[in-house]
This record gives sequence, structure tokens and C-alpha cells, in this order.
Amino acid sequence: MNIEQFVAQCEGTWRSMRSSHSLAFQQFEEVLSEIRIQKVNSEDPEVIQLLKSTTSHNSMPVSPFKMEWQAESDWEPNVKSEVTSGSCLLIPIPKTHEKGVILRSRGYAEAEKAVSNYEFLSDGTFLLITKYGQSIAEERIWFVSKHIRCRSSVLRTSEGSGVLQTSFASEVRRLKN
Repeated sequence: MNIEQFVAQCEGTWRSMRSSHSLAFQQFEEVLSEIRIQKVNSEDPEVIQLLKSTTSHNSMPVSPFKMEWQAESDWEPNVKSEVTSGSCLLIPIPKTHEKGVILRSRGYAEAEKAVSNYEFLSDGTFLLITKYGQSIAEERIWFVSKHIRCRSSVLRTSEGSGVLQTSFASEVRRLKN
């Protein structure tokens, strides 16, 4: 698998069921989300702007995409579920067939611009590692079938010595009629 194939396989709208375990707060969270993944043209002004703001990567981007989500969480049991939403622009820049970096307008663990390192494992699993100011996130995505994928993450302290949170999501592609 390469990054172009991966992005093409991820395109569409996904219904996600995620469970998170916050080890720091000793909390369990259930999140139901709708995630939309859509390719973006390399000449899009947002793509050009993000590339310019991250000058350390001179290689050509491949298959930029935007991810948008709406989520309902049960984090606060005494408060009715509130819908949270957001979006993120992601620009893959391959270094080899299996490895590269992804520029992100917004990170997974911390709401800031981020540069993630990615690689494809021998079984086709997509591995994404992002170092933030306060933490390190390791995300894995793999496809069970064409329309079902799984995603797991581990959030560690910035030194990598302690685990703050773990999560697992199963995601089903919404098919058009």
C-alpha cells in the first residue's frame, strides 16, 4: 500500500464508534462520530498556505485531503451529549513508497499545526506518529474490508514514558443509494 492508495480507500463518509480510556483521569468515554474524508486539489489555497507555513519539507505533496467530523460524547454523564465538530487539512509528503510525513492543519491530540511521520507496516496497517508540545500520539488505521476500518491510538507523555490515553474505533463507510 502507498499513500495515494490509502487516501483513496479512506475517501467517503464514515460512521465511527470509539471508546477511549483516559488513564490520567481514570475515565471511560464513548464517542459516536460521522467523519467525512475528501481529497483536495494540490492547488487549493489552503494547501498552498499550509505548505508555505511549514518550510522544512521541500518534496512534492501527494493526495492532500480534508477530514471533517461531528461527534457526540458521553464524557460528562450529567450533561446531555453535545455535538462537537471540526476539520483538518492533511498533506502527505512521501519520502519512500512506505514512509513519509503528513502536514496537519490541526493535530489529533493537541489543537495545533503538526507534522506527523507515517509508514505502512508489512500487513498494510497505516502507522502515524505525531510529537506535540505536551504529548506523543501513535495512531494505527487498518482495513478489515472495503467498507470497514479500525483505528486505535495511544497518547503518551511528551517523554514517551507514560500512557495518558488509549482508544479504539470501528468505522463503517456510509454507502450512497
